[in-house]
Amino acid sequence: MTTRSGNTRRQHAASVALALAVAAPLVALTPSRAAHADDRTNVVVEWNRTLLGLVQTTGAQPATIQATRDFAIMSAAVLDAVDASHPNRPQYLLHLEAKPGSSDQAAGAQAAHDVLVAIFPAFRDQLDQQLANDLAAVPAGRHRSQGAAVGAQAASQLLQLRASDGSATTPPAYTSTGEPGDFRPTPPAFAPPVFTHWSAVQPFVLRDADQFRPPPPPALGSAAYADAINEVQALGQDTSSSRSTEQTAIGKFWAAPVQNYWNSIADDLTVANRDDITRSAQALALVDLGLADATIAMYDAKYFYRLWRPIDAIRLADTDGNPQTTASPDWTPLATTPADPSYPGAHSTLSAVAATVLSALYGSHESVQVTSPILP
Repeated sequence: MTTRSGNTRRQHAASVALALAVAAPLVALTPSRAAHADDRTNVVVEWNRTLLGLVQTTGAQPATIQATRDFAIMSAAVLDAVDASHPNRPQYLLHLEAKPGSSDQAAGAQAAHDVLVAIFPAFRDQLDQQLANDLAAVPAGRHRSQGAAVGAQAASQLLQLRASDGSATTPPAYTSTGEPGDFRPTPPAFAPPVFTHWSAVQPFVLRDADQFRPPPPPALGSAAYADAINEVQALGQDTSSSRSTEQTAIGKFWAAPVQNYWNSIADDLTVANRDDITRSAQALALVDLGLADATIAMYDAKYFYRLWRPIDAIRLADTDGNPQTTASPDWTPLATTPADPSYPGAHSTLSAVAATVLSALYGSHESVQVTSPILP
């Protein structure tokens, strides 16, 4: 929970603009959805689900790397590999060319495999076996070998292009000014702020990280700020009597990294709509490129505005100069406070992007079923 309700509409508009900037160039050229998906395994969804498992495996990669980058690199490589043999289909970046008839299944599987082996080398054995199973499902011959070759080419080039994108930079130390409103490490762990380097990561689609920077949050002395803080103070407390049982369940249900939920939703939508491999590759690339750039843009805004978290805003409300807020020194939130500034919120920013892209592709009235790893 953050103190940004006074700016929710403007932040949402910026997020939607980001989503449309990502989606528009490809959606405009998208052929209509195939009536029937290939009867063989949809390797695009299969490998995306494999990555979902990897990013939820403790210690699988450094904690300083955002998982949205993993999804974006893999999905972009898969898209360019799959579309390489279809010259009338838009690619993300590489403009590869494969001979007509090259196996899309082999291309997508090889591209996904090679990206994940590079990012998660400790899991090579299981990834090698998955690739072997996928390639075995494709008839042997030049179509399979040509598809696998262009998949390897796509992965190699995308990984090379992203090798110096700033993601491996040591996150700079953060020092709070200690002034009211300025973010500082929060109780109970007082952990150092995370992803202080992520705004400097090279975007995948955006021109710059600040291209869609939202306007500032409400000033500490404003009525909008007081309304937001007082709402969080009443509804967000761990022992709140104002919050309904349903609101408590919602807060717990969505507590995991939000990009994981949306990748799972995208997987389910492409399967439910019986998308073929090329359509699935495009859908997941649009979602994941949008999520990756939204994350970069979000951290740009977070560390630009440096807004403190509600736990400090409420406990130290007697220092904010706002007569409409009241300090509660022992106030504790329902969920553990993330170790980064409050504004803008990750769930709202990333969800706006994913929902906008998926609505553009599938319409806004699709029914989806969502499972939470926190509250199944």
